[in-house]
Amino acid sequence: MAKSKYEYVRSFEIEDRLLPSTWLVARIDGQGFTKFTALHGFTKPNDVRALKLMNRAAKTVMESMQEIVLGYGQSDEYSFVFSKDAKAYDRRASKLSTLLVSRFTSAYVFYWSEFFADTPLKLLPAFDSRIVMYPADRILRDYLCWRQADCHINNMYNTCFWALVKKGGLSQKDAEKRLSGTLSKDKNELLFSEFGINYNDEDEIFKKGSILIRDKQLADVPGPDGKPTKRTKVIVSILHCDIIKDTFWKQHPEILRGKPTRAERKEILQAQRKAELCAETENESKAQSP
Repeated sequence: MAKSKYEYVRSFEIEDRLLPSTWLVARIDGQGFTKFTALHGFTKPNDVRALKLMNRAAKTVMESMQEIVLGYGQSDEYSFVFSKDAKAYDRRASKLSTLLVSRFTSAYVFYWSEFFADTPLKLLPAFDSRIVMYPADRILRDYLCWRQADCHINNMYNTCFWALVKKGGLSQKDAEKRLSGTLSKDKNELLFSEFGINYNDEDEIFKKGSILIRDKQLADVPGPDGKPTKRTKVIVSILHCDIIKDTFWKQHPEILRGKPTRAERKEILQAQRKAELCAETENESKAQSP
């Protein structure tokens, strides 16, 4: 930036660098989505097209911001977890938050027609964003447990509410009164006894939300001789599973482990190359088989 006598105005900028060695969680949330969903005729209680569009926008964010280790989404919100040692934009909250939410929003608009081919976009979607620091792994996990528990509670309520309205013929006001003070077991009983709906059979994307992680898969790439060879490729995978229990974290220890040491990285690369060679050998055997 060129120096001038006006440069002093920079001294009014607020320092918003986030603490080092802490988990950074950016959460975006749809603004005015009650009106937005009604205007575009979203299916109630869940519109799988809308959820898949949210996932596509989130995937775009993760593909462009490499220090995000996990994403979790439900309804019109998404949380993105940056690694403890993330250094992007000097960990400035305003930079990370604005870049993330603008990229998410632009991707949401960009991919709209892929999921709503017969519904033109009539209102510009908007999302807000905030970033929170979490100092410990357990607190980060509790945050994600909170969001997934919220997903389950809201989905069970909405499933009952819209069953009462659409199948039971109640007004929305009467449906609210009917569900007031009910517990989870009451809602399960209501769904099954009155509408033959077993809540456990509902799609996992509705009950659990969506988890985005970085995964590795073997892919065919051209070798030096032009023949296809196997190489490990990092992709963003979408899961719909329980992240409250320990099973998920035991299956994906790399999320909390952080950046590997040089020795660990060497072992990882050796294991990857071994898997690649095994896959190449298997392909050659199949090609030679009569």
